[in-house]
Amino acid sequence: MAQPLMPHATASWLVDNTALSFEQIAEFCGLHILEVQAIADDTAATKLTGRDPVRAHELTMDEIEKGQKDPNYRLVMSKGPDQIRRTKGPRYTPVSKRQDKPDGIAWIIRNHPEISDGAIGKIIGTTRTTIQAIRERSHWNIANIIPKDPVTLGLCSQRELDALVAKAAKKAGLEAPTDSRMEGDRAALIEELRAERDAAARDADAALHAEEHGPQPTEHTADSLFKK
Repeated sequence: MAQPLMPHATASWLVDNTALSFEQIAEFCGLHILEVQAIADDTAATKLTGRDPVRAHELTMDEIEKGQKDPNYRLVMSKGPDQIRRTKGPRYTPVSKRQDKPDGIAWIIRNHPEISDGAIGKIIGTTRTTIQAIRERSHWNIANIIPKDPVTLGLCSQRELDALVAKAAKKAGLEAPTDSRMEGDRAALIEELRAERDAAARDADAALHAEEHGPQPTEHTADSLFKK
């Protein structure tokens, strides 16, 4: 399924400017629902600048309206300009995050030893030499390398990591682990977040109404006048 050019920035815009569900946004942007929830709660590693998919010709307002009316509706991406993608070599990683690569590599090696060096190199965007040095603890900075989840570091998405783990587990004849962090209370959490957003919107509308029309006159009753 086609995905927007900048999925995280697009998800941020959709969270702030539409009433689409987290599931719909995650599906359209190719993200894990936990990533969308982090964006909505402003707990992502960095504050994202939203990218309007309508102006980018990746989504129409008609599609957004259909999705807002039906939570089960899956958004259909508009045909936009062809996207140029790298097909060879390691993925590009922003300079600000390159220092985090060894920590992400160490985390994968420790938690998923079944994943090959080649697969790690593709998802993190590094070389086999670096991975081998970390495996053998001969890396020049090994004393300062602390295993950290590459998703938390922003080196890959949760969906990409889950797919890699499942593929490696299947190849090794292992049972792929399942993400059970939100099992049982996922729906309740989502409903709570929606309720908070709705309440905030109602409070904003009420404040705006009061600002435009001024305070409402107090209605006096016979009892209230007698007490005075």
